[in-house]
Amino acid sequence: MSKENKKEISALSKVPPEIGAFLDAKVKLYNQPSFITGDPICVPHAFSKKQDIEISGLFAAVLAWGNRTTIINNSRKLMEWMDNSPHDFLLHHHETDLKRFLRFAHRTFNATDLLYFIFFLRHHYSSSSTLEDAFVPGRHYREETVEQALIHFHNYFFSIEHPHRTRKHIATPARNSACKRMNMYLRWMVRHDNNGVDFGIWKKIKPRQLICPLDVHVARVAERLGMLDNIKSNWNNALHLTAQLKLLNPSDPAIYDYALFSLGAEERF
Repeated sequence: MSKENKKEISALSKVPPEIGAFLDAKVKLYNQPSFITGDPICVPHAFSKKQDIEISGLFAAVLAWGNRTTIINNSRKLMEWMDNSPHDFLLHHHETDLKRFLRFAHRTFNATDLLYFIFFLRHHYSSSSTLEDAFVPGRHYREETVEQALIHFHNYFFSIEHPHRTRKHIATPARNSACKRMNMYLRWMVRHDNNGVDFGIWKKIKPRQLICPLDVHVARVAERLGMLDNIKSNWNNALHLTAQLKLLNPSDPAIYDYALFSLGAEERF
């Protein structure tokens, strides 16, 4: 984060209490088990093994653009092709087992991208027991936000020979991307409460370090609420929005993703 951005964020005015109360009410409404069924997070919720949750969650998050029913169906199809045991499949599959994946396509994510994801994940899990290590290689993560974790994951993901076209499917703050899908994935893995939607199976990153996933729905709602001055989906706006949300909940700003996304996608606020 640049010094200019830090200055701007530190100078943010207090969020009006009526806006905070409104968002808190929407969080209470949507942060419920009923949210799971129609959201891509339902895909990892089909699993109990930590590594299966991580892997299925990553695919569901990466495919999460477009129609949500199609996202869920295609993600589940991948899990079925991995015998509904993705961790075991990644570590022990044979070359002939990959033929079924050659006919996969979801928007611009095709078989070439999918086969590289499988190759990378096998490479990673051959020496690590958790995908969390791909974001935070050390024992602790002390940064203010997950910015450096996302940059590290992007660099690590493409540190072995890869198709150039696949680079567009893993965003990085280094290119001022909002990293919506990766921030959503981190929310799934890191956040934990008693409502049972997010998993909270990763402990190196803390909820206070998360960045609220920012897409066009969230940006439009945030602008209407006076929390952003434009609807651009970029990293700077993701930082600014999260800084506003930290004024409401310093320890868990990403919880407002439930409210902002649902207001935009479900209520057409």
